[in-house]
Amino acid sequence: MDWLERMNSAMDYVETHLTETIDYDQVAQIACCSTYHFQRMFPFITDVPLSEYIRRRRLTLAAFELQNSGVKVIDVAYKYGYESPEAFSRAFKKLHGVMPMSARDKGVSLKAYPRLSFQISIRGAVEMNYKIEEKQGFDMFGVSTKINAGGENPYIEIPEFWKRSIADGTVDRIRAAAGLGTDGEIHSVFHNNNGEKFSYMISYFMPQSGLPQGFEQVQIPPQTYAIFTTGVNPQNDIHALWRRISSEWFPTSDYEYAKGPEFEMSYDRGGGMYEMEIWIPVVKKTAS
Repeated sequence: MDWLERMNSAMDYVETHLTETIDYDQVAQIACCSTYHFQRMFPFITDVPLSEYIRRRRLTLAAFELQNSGVKVIDVAYKYGYESPEAFSRAFKKLHGVMPMSARDKGVSLKAYPRLSFQISIRGAVEMNYKIEEKQGFDMFGVSTKINAGGENPYIEIPEFWKRSIADGTVDRIRAAAGLGTDGEIHSVFHNNNGEKFSYMISYFMPQSGLPQGFEQVQIPPQTYAIFTTGVNPQNDIHALWRRISSEWFPTSDYEYAKGPEFEMSYDRGGGMYEMEIWIPVVKKTAS
């Protein structure tokens, strides 16, 4: 219940400051976690980054005001933090599909995004296998792309990146450079996450001979990781595991996200059976 109260208090803060500059550090402080942890956890639980949620709430309230009063568009634009009526109009049309002045037209269809609230959901009947491990620093090599962090974007863009990398021979080149067989399992690194986008690298551990030509390098510092496994299965639902980690494990654990690269590790266990692990850098929560 304590976690629910903190999260709802954080949403209260956001809601009462929609016409002001919202301090992300203050939001995280109310939720009793680091800013980085809050911004990583929030989209997994809500399917939308915090910045996008705030944008949608502001444009929802702006539409209500335009629809129900004679207020000027320029005044509403400045009220909700836009630097110009033009910038506001572009954002408004992108969300609602019409220009701000059309919000007053009879029968016009607009979108409304309600205020978020967090409630109890009975979960936990399915076990989660994890361990906490300290690891020394190491290097990874591979190829990367930028992924949009919001909503379902990673679940669309990451498979597309894999498909392109398989088709153009990149995955085979990584396997060859790593000394793996033609079907050797390779891994993924998530890094440089700013809440809006992150870098996603198809990768493997750096060979002793150094960085192979034509690839990028990511240096991984010594870190403590929470390591979660899908178990050994013919098929692994890695997406469901990510969601459970943020919505079930973190709220009840003594840990929070630490800044640093995250991993999806893939292992061929033979006989058509596979296992995947998620490595998340963590730190102990500080006493609130």
